[in-house]
Amino acid sequence: MPYIINVQMKPLVKIKRIYEPVEKSDGIRILVDRLWPRGIKKEDAAIDEWVKTIAPSDDLRKWFNHDISRWKSFEQKYKQELQANKDIEAFVSSHKKDKVITLLFSAKDPLYNNAVVLQQYLKAML
Repeated sequence: MPYIINVQMKPLVKIKRIYEPVEKSDGIRILVDRLWPRGIKKEDAAIDEWVKTIAPSDDLRKWFNHDISRWKSFEQKYKQELQANKDIEAFVSSHKKDKVITLLFSAKDPLYNNAVVLQQYLKAML
């Protein structure tokens, strides 16, 4: 008698600069910046969703200002904001069945930006 095991797969959460070409492997494309990216027309953005409410607060974003010496503090402060953010639960709930989620960001630095922190946070929650 065969056994059926219901294994629920976690979504693959990727990050990518919004300026990079769209690929089929991107899955659901979600912009996670509070500000609209410079030089991108909304009709050309190829995003499925723009979730400003889970981006870092304006105060935190301005304080960080892409200063790598503040990275560790930024990570901690942003994670604290995410833990206190009621919108994150709704986001996780609405995307937990997606196969691939690509978090889009506009920062030039691919290693030190809010999408990196959000990716880590969501991987733990999904």
